[in-house]
Amino acid sequence: MAWQVTQLLLLVLVAAAWGAQVPGTPRARTNLLNVCMDAKHHKAEPGPEDSLHEQCSPWRKNACCSVNTSIEAHKDISYLYRFNWDHCGKMEPACKRHFIQDTCLYECSPNLGPWIREVNQSWRRERVLGVPLCKEDCQIWWEDCRTSYTCKSNWHRGWNWTSGYNQCPVKAACHRFDFYFPTPADLCNEIWSHSFKVSNYGRGSGRCIQMWFDPFQGNPNEEVARFYAENPTSGSTPQGIGPLLVNLTQMLPLWLLN
Repeated sequence: MAWQVTQLLLLVLVAAAWGAQVPGTPRARTNLLNVCMDAKHHKAEPGPEDSLHEQCSPWRKNACCSVNTSIEAHKDISYLYRFNWDHCGKMEPACKRHFIQDTCLYECSPNLGPWIREVNQSWRRERVLGVPLCKEDCQIWWEDCRTSYTCKSNWHRGWNWTSGYNQCPVKAACHRFDFYFPTPADLCNEIWSHSFKVSNYGRGSGRCIQMWFDPFQGNPNEEVARFYAENPTSGSTPQGIGPLLVNLTQMLPLWLLN
């Protein structure tokens, strides 16, 4: 029995040490509100940006993006990420505006703190994971994009970058969005490696992040971030090594009985 207990304790210690480095580690609870990600183009701290460009302008009172970043967010194959929206022919303008808005939310919002996770990537040290996107925003995004074309369901990885911008992999065929994303949830959850998780809540509920909002009515995402910062388990899935440590420590009494 003693050797079993010793092995389990060693496993717990190794898991704890590994957990300090595992991708997906949440931010400290004391730093979830009014924060910017540690990523490629984000400012160190949010603040006013009176001249944010077009679709990024709702964040002008308090933004994590610069004016130049907001301008680049509206360009095709911009210097931000060299990403080509038209990789399968011309993307419909109604579809592209959602991707521009998605970029503005990612680059500019100071209200994503509860979903920021540490990552070990060459171009960023943090990302968002499982942001509860309002169901209407996801539905409209899918409806406006379903007749545009793409060749992949996960746009974070697997592209051919030899030309300096993303192109479809050799054996990847171009099909309509609704081929790769049969439902709105497939689009919003999968396209950016689960950066979003479609919420069952709707706009104005105070429980989901709005990609679109009227700045003259205030930023509704401030209330949403505050709610999830104060209620971290509400509608969320445990991340990181915590669940494993809980399971291992719960096993200890059972091993002692053997």
